[in-house]
Amino acid sequence: MTGKLEGKVAFITGAARGQGRAHAIAMAREGADIIAVDICRDIPSNPYPLATRDDLAETERSVKETGRRVVARVADVRERHELREAVEAGVVDFGKIDIVVANAGILPMAMGNPDPMGFVDASDVDLVGVMNTVAVAIPHLPDGASVIVTGSTAGMIRGTTTSPDMGPGGAGYGWSKRIVIEYIEEMSLQLAPRMIRVNGIHPTNCNTHLLQNEGMYGVFRPDLKMEGKTPTREDAEPLFSLFQAMPIPYIEPEDMANLGVFLASDDSRYITGQQIRVDAGSLLKWPNGPGG
Repeated sequence: MTGKLEGKVAFITGAARGQGRAHAIAMAREGADIIAVDICRDIPSNPYPLATRDDLAETERSVKETGRRVVARVADVRERHELREAVEAGVVDFGKIDIVVANAGILPMAMGNPDPMGFVDASDVDLVGVMNTVAVAIPHLPDGASVIVTGSTAGMIRGTTTSPDMGPGGAGYGWSKRIVIEYIEEMSLQLAPRMIRVNGIHPTNCNTHLLQNEGMYGVFRPDLKMEGKTPTREDAEPLFSLFQAMPIPYIEPEDMANLGVFLASDDSRYITGQQIRVDAGSLLKWPNGPGG
């Protein structure tokens, strides 16, 4: 710990587990107090379970263990008023917000039921949720603040999330992650006069529930599904490595959190409007999409 974020306050969505929890712990270790938000309930179109209140409580405990303060609130990023209430609760305790990590995201998959609500829910969380998060935070940001948005390398690669197995939710995920790139760049220009920087961070396969679930295993092992079998993690993981140029199946949430700390710190004070991939070379490997 070097105290790079000493005296700062970070507002993080999707903070109950996965990348969000990793951001919260890493930033707390560097001296930041944390406003941690998560939905803590499932969304019907999303086939894998979302975080729980117990998960959020574990993030809260982990932050406190570092010696930093934390305000943890249940809020749905699709509902701007819920986010605003969470932010205001944090500001009462901490007085400001210096760092925003708009991290909450889902990938609804069809799982044999191509419901258009999958597209609606994916875009509401992955795109509208980002815009809601930034919107409620802006009134509390001092000059020189940092806004960090979680995107997706897969979303940058056409065809990776539009298979029949993914269905409308996969299409909504990919579309949202592409559009959010434009949002990041436009918002960086709007906030630049106040020296507030806005950057996107784009993981490849990441070892979280979004990757580690039955639906995703089926996407990587359609051969087993055609045989009437249910693919397991052990079946799918060897195929995960095909997506990256480096011979790894996935990165860890902490790999994204390390980048988050840098972008939240004054070390990145003139870096804005950037789309930074932590992708082990996947975009370079598949510039024209799978099979391209």
